[in-house]
Amino acid sequence: MADRLWRNVRLATMTGDGLGIVKDGALAARDGVITYAGPAVDAPAAGETIDGGGRWITPGLIDCHTHLVHGGHRAGEFAQRLEGAGYEEIARAGGGIVSTMHATRAADEETLVAGALPRLDALIAEGVTTVEVKSGYGLSLAHEEKMLRAARRLAAERDVRVATTFLGAHALPPDRTGDGDGYIDEVCDTMIPAIAAQGLADAVDAFCEGIGFSPAQTGRVFDAARRHGLAVKLHAEQLSALGGAGLAARHGALSADHLEHATVADVAAMAAAGTVAVLLPGAFYFMRETQLPPVAALRAAGVRIALATDCNPGTSPLTSPLLVLNMAATLFRLTVTEALRGLTVNAAHALGLADTIGTLEPGKACDLAIWSIDDPAELVYRIGFNPLHQRVRNGR
Repeated sequence: MADRLWRNVRLATMTGDGLGIVKDGALAARDGVITYAGPAVDAPAAGETIDGGGRWITPGLIDCHTHLVHGGHRAGEFAQRLEGAGYEEIARAGGGIVSTMHATRAADEETLVAGALPRLDALIAEGVTTVEVKSGYGLSLAHEEKMLRAARRLAAERDVRVATTFLGAHALPPDRTGDGDGYIDEVCDTMIPAIAAQGLADAVDAFCEGIGFSPAQTGRVFDAARRHGLAVKLHAEQLSALGGAGLAARHGALSADHLEHATVADVAAMAAAGTVAVLLPGAFYFMRETQLPPVAALRAAGVRIALATDCNPGTSPLTSPLLVLNMAATLFRLTVTEALRGLTVNAAHALGLADTIGTLEPGKACDLAIWSIDDPAELVYRIGFNPLHQRVRNGR
């Protein structure tokens, strides 16, 4: 017998290829795991029955690309961009990622946790039950470890699942200027082994761009990650076409993220490898980009499309997954179905967690978002409105 049953609800299970709608539905769970999700007429008995009042239930939302843990902010750089400065110009002048590096290195672990919690709370308030958090602002072993420990602690401070990603290959620290290969040696030979040994990261990421790291350097990072049993993902094709998405796919990456400049060859490689395309409309909007990601090509190739906030201090200070849904539809022309699957089942695939979360079906974690809406399209259509009635995590 189930220990809890939601009746008088409508379900968007995200199973199959669509939203998986069940209009007269019920959902049951036992010990935090879904045991039934389907028509109310076939619902099992349960120790506790909850009347859902006709509300809609979706899987808990999954934010699969964030930089929640960091020191400081970069509002000043935002003002510079409004006055005409470019992202690369700011970065080469010592701003950008390096600016956040200084603030992050100056903060202790407690300060980083305290700073990240309000951002995390904003995500939770809009139905997020799983969040990925990257490092990448420490740029030395001690400070990267500090960031990852702070990220892990968020799961103890709040009832949320946290996946952590090591992003040591995010930028060159100032003391290594001109020594990109030497710094990548350190990432591969020192940082990744130490972080893997401590169990601080679930995956390894890199920033493959002209102002970041070359495809050859990125490939070395991927090889090191694989040697130490860590999954890989990549910031790819955000600012230029370097073939990073195709490189990531050839290394079996979980995801390639951004993708504004991805080519047909990149898309084909991702489709063959099952690499998820994570689109980040917040960064596209905030940086006033004009090059759209190749959504039509991704669709045609059958590549899974996920969405995320990319919450970070420099290019996407965004903590609203609901706004991401609307941005993805209005800026990238995703359909309602694509947008909602992008923050649920496809985001789960982007984290390698699709066996555990992302859909409403038996055997999955009972992570739910319960919405006071008449139609799932409202979640994509509305701007600045949060209809979340209740968030359920592990059946609670």
